[in-house]
Amino acid sequence: MDTKLLIIIAFSYLYGFFEIFMSMRQRLQRQKSIIKSGDKASIWILIISIGLGYSLSFSIGSTRLGRIYHWDTFFAIGAILTIFGLIIRIKSIVALKQHFTYTVTQIENHELIESGLYKNIRHPGYLGQLMIFTGAATALSNWISIVLMAVVVLFGYLNRIKVEERFMIEQMGQKYRDYQKRTNKLIPMIY
Repeated sequence: MDTKLLIIIAFSYLYGFFEIFMSMRQRLQRQKSIIKSGDKASIWILIISIGLGYSLSFSIGSTRLGRIYHWDTFFAIGAILTIFGLIIRIKSIVALKQHFTYTVTQIENHELIESGLYKNIRHPGYLGQLMIFTGAATALSNWISIVLMAVVVLFGYLNRIKVEERFMIEQMGQKYRDYQKRTNKLIPMIY
């Protein structure tokens, strides 16, 4: 098996373990502070879309179908995308501090964070994850893998954003609507 492919797979597993560890850690710390949940199964749609995106992307990526024969270039681009995505993801978690949750929930002393990455976009953590997943697919050097990963995972995140924003408006009303007017959803100055 190619060394680059092993690196991509190893990173993907390590990142998955990081997210699972953070989720379990948060769940143990938060059990008493959750006031209201508004998830509506979006977490499961997201998990399924990520799993499906990885399955399709890596299945096609292991064949010659759609192969781009600039392996080193696309591996480097994918690695850079993934690293920047990971930095954005971690910075967004750190900015939220105790307000970060894996499910759409209201916690005790819930407040709207508008500093750091949240000053310009409402969902930088999701942007970071999209960059990580697209970076992993790009590193496979296969255009079909890139498209499959991006489309399938983006579907899960757009659903999640819709659920989360509806919940935030329900909880914070005009304050969140004003925040929506000042910021972009996912990509600064674009969307």
